[in-house]
Amino acid sequence: MAFSLALIIILGLGADYLFKRLQLPGLIGMLIVGVLVGPYVLNFMSPEMMQVSGDFRKIALIVILLRAGFELRRDALNRVGRATVIMSTVPAVFEIGGVMLVAPRLLNMTYLEAAILGSILAAVSPAVVVPLMIDFMDRGRGAKKAIPTMVLGASSLDDVFVIVLFTVFLGMYGGEQTNIFMQLGAIPVSIVLGIIVGIIPGYFLYRLFTKYDWRPPKRTMLVMGVAIILTWLEAVCEEYVPVASLLGVMAIGFIILEKSESIAHIISQKLKKLWIFAELLLFVLVGAQVNIHVAWEAGLAGALVIFIGLIFRSVGTYLSLIGTPFDWKEKLFCVVAYIPKATVQAAIGAIPLAAGVASGEVILAVAVLSILLTAPVGAIGIMILGERILDYGELSMYRFKELRDKLALPHVGERVRSKVSGNIWKVIEQKEIWLEEPAAAGDSKGDSHLTPAIYLRYWSESKGAGKGSTLSYHYTQKDQSFQDYWEILYDW
Repeated sequence: MAFSLALIIILGLGADYLFKRLQLPGLIGMLIVGVLVGPYVLNFMSPEMMQVSGDFRKIALIVILLRAGFELRRDALNRVGRATVIMSTVPAVFEIGGVMLVAPRLLNMTYLEAAILGSILAAVSPAVVVPLMIDFMDRGRGAKKAIPTMVLGASSLDDVFVIVLFTVFLGMYGGEQTNIFMQLGAIPVSIVLGIIVGIIPGYFLYRLFTKYDWRPPKRTMLVMGVAIILTWLEAVCEEYVPVASLLGVMAIGFIILEKSESIAHIISQKLKKLWIFAELLLFVLVGAQVNIHVAWEAGLAGALVIFIGLIFRSVGTYLSLIGTPFDWKEKLFCVVAYIPKATVQAAIGAIPLAAGVASGEVILAVAVLSILLTAPVGAIGIMILGERILDYGELSMYRFKELRDKLALPHVGERVRSKVSGNIWKVIEQKEIWLEEPAAAGDSKGDSHLTPAIYLRYWSESKGAGKGSTLSYHYTQKDQSFQDYWEILYDW
């Protein structure tokens, strides 16, 4: 297994670098590497690695969903809440309807089997969509109308809705006495319970982190551990009550961000570094699950079913955005953002075959083919349209975020030690400001320009509350002196 892990790291990083040089999403290269080194082509992956592939992919997905939670601001969600809920159901229903319309004729299956296939195809891939949306949010793209936030939230709810429908259709095929209304009622129950089981531990983690000033890596590891337990809890409670644990994972980050932006930001930055490795695991191992021989069996008929399903889905997505402040270009971006399929299809595509569905082999083949066709095309479309369509304010708060990261500045409430005097100071105020700088020598226009800066005020703890002196500094891209004079202190 060690050799397989080395292949994932070396080849995955190489493919990521190559595709980014070609101005393409790096995840496409990782998927291709996974297909090539997987058991269905070159077979370089050890059986042990393939056996634990599901667990590795789940942990990697938890990392990116935690990052998503730490980026979900309540004000942004309030602006797009209605559209998020509608987009989590309507496009999937349209796609399932489109597949049911054409699959019986093109693939020689029953309408119920077509419904099972449609419910598999209708799930958008959070593994593909969420990282790209977070990248836009990090850079402030689409921030004015909160478009990436809406797509991120809707794609997560979409999976919950579709998987419940898949369970209903599969139960109907097996002749189980399935109460459809109870099954559909499980959708809001699982969503609400998932959010609750995330908010509760998230709040306790926030209280813990405010009481004990632990080092950021320890905070991040604890958050990861709690998130993994939530996914285990879903499996334990599955027979009794549905719990959308992945929504709970996002809720952990959301509640910590609501209570303490500084703590949330620190943990998010550590998760961002962890994502570099988790991304390799996720996409290479997803690619390794793809059996291109099975996909080939789906043929042109399978590709046509996928294409028609996407047309119906696109219509449903566009209709879901009626009444929103988005223009037609922004609606087009949302349509394209809802194309990629990968994670869910790789996870449940083979279940109908194992359950004895007559068209199980065809369903698996089309599910695999949908990954090969839509994941690369959707990722490329999101990247290209996002750069051209999403708004980007010149004085965006995200420029401050980038500056704060680069200078490794502390947040309000953290303690620092002076490297000159050894005294302990506490950060009591932070502002994001724009400083007017004079024009550079030789500038023909002679105009000044604005540059982002972080203002920090320190208070000396040595004389107790209400006493002691304060110091104030502002840091810019040109002034990177913080590390020269200060070090951040942690309890553990």
